[in-house]
Amino acid sequence: MRVRILYHDHCFDGAASAAFFSRFLQAQLGADATFEYTGLAHKATQLFDDGMFDGDVNAIVDFKYSTNPRLTWWFDHHQSAFLSPEDAEHWKKDTSGRKLYDPSFHSCTKFIATVTCERFGFQAADLDELVTWADIVDGAQYASAEEAVELHSPAAKLTLVIENAKGSDLVQRIIRMMRDHKLEQIASDPEIQSIYAPLYERHRRSIDIIRERAQYGRQVVSFDLVDLGIEGYNKFIPYYLYPDSIYTVSVSTSSFRTKVSVGSNPWAREEPVHNLASICERYGGGGHARVGAISFPIGAVEDARRAAAEIREILGAGNP
Repeated sequence: MRVRILYHDHCFDGAASAAFFSRFLQAQLGADATFEYTGLAHKATQLFDDGMFDGDVNAIVDFKYSTNPRLTWWFDHHQSAFLSPEDAEHWKKDTSGRKLYDPSFHSCTKFIATVTCERFGFQAADLDELVTWADIVDGAQYASAEEAVELHSPAAKLTLVIENAKGSDLVQRIIRMMRDHKLEQIASDPEIQSIYAPLYERHRRSIDIIRERAQYGRQVVSFDLVDLGIEGYNKFIPYYLYPDSIYTVSVSTSSFRTKVSVGSNPWAREEPVHNLASICERYGGGGHARVGAISFPIGAVEDARRAAAEIREILGAGNP
């Protein structure tokens, strides 16, 4: 039995979801089941093609819904889980009981763990640590900005590697390790360590870059990294540098998109009042109430900057 799992790439929760769901399916299908993984990224062009669903069993975890008839399982927890109203209607008509959605969960990993336990009686006590940290990382439930930025825990170190790895091969190796290894064992792996060390130095430099680039006003931190070619950064750095901030808006580029990132401070003294997923949806993006993003085509820098400026004004104006 060949299983294809499509997961949110370069995301700790996406990797953890793929690992946990693999363990569940292994228990359901037996030792002869083999697993292959495909990383998915939010981008302005088509997200799925028919060739992706090439397994005897096909699953999507921590990513948007697909109407492909070969899709067997689906789990997601994002507010913006559907590409169109038609996709949402297609999901509502599903009778398989295997395409599941609940945006109340902080992480998709916890959602999968809860559903597979309650509906199928599956438990994997050795993965409790993975589930707990997926909820912390994806739900921004770190105790402080310092904990999130200074990267002392194995989960925080692995998050840095997963989010910044080139391509998907390393992420998929980590997924396979997550299935039966503790996070400390994975983070201590020599190959992981060799990749982590230069990434950590880059992470430290990115703190200085954002400190230099950031503009702060009306409790919104904003910055533009396009000309520096920085593809990603620790999303908690703005709150580490500006603890009184409530929101952050940034523009960056990667090999496949121009991105506007929008977030809110988990430790803000004032409760954020804006639903960031809803704001991002106006521009074709999405996410969660507290964090969202918009993907523009490669080169659409001015469009991204215009959207970021408009969102900055919306967030700085206060109540929606």
